[in-house]
Amino acid sequence: MSDETHMRRALELAKEAAEAGEVPVGAVIIDPETGETLGEGRNRPIGTHDPTAHAEIVAIRAAAARVGNYRLTGLDLYVTLEPCAMCAGAISFARLGRVIFAASDEKGGAVINGPRFFEQKTCHWRPDITQDPVHAAEAASFLQRFFKEKRK
Repeated sequence: MSDETHMRRALELAKEAAEAGEVPVGAVIIDPETGETLGEGRNRPIGTHDPTAHAEIVAIRAAAARVGNYRLTGLDLYVTLEPCAMCAGAISFARLGRVIFAASDEKGGAVINGPRFFEQKTCHWRPDITQDPVHAAEAASFLQRFFKEKRK
């Protein structure tokens, strides 16, 4: 399985989120050694009445339950949007090995934008970060269409 395959799955989850009336963000956690999917998530704060139910958090919870440990050391997170500060904190506490995100988020992102969470001296764990330029436009387009429809 490739980065392409995993990001495509995250994009499918983002589409499911949009269809459910949620902000279209999807996330997948993979064991890079086996290619096995250990957790998936899509945004669901509205439907669950839970402000912490971002795609990354949902995927982290699923992967932690699957492996039986809150530490997800060495696992990869694929997400369609640059993580916010809350999600960056969860990524750090989970000790994920690598984060691959598609669209950047100038307003709410906390990895390459905003507070740049992983660059702070108070951050105890820093994953490898990769922006996926191949899928950035597609992920951004999902978000733009979603918010355009909401404004009608």
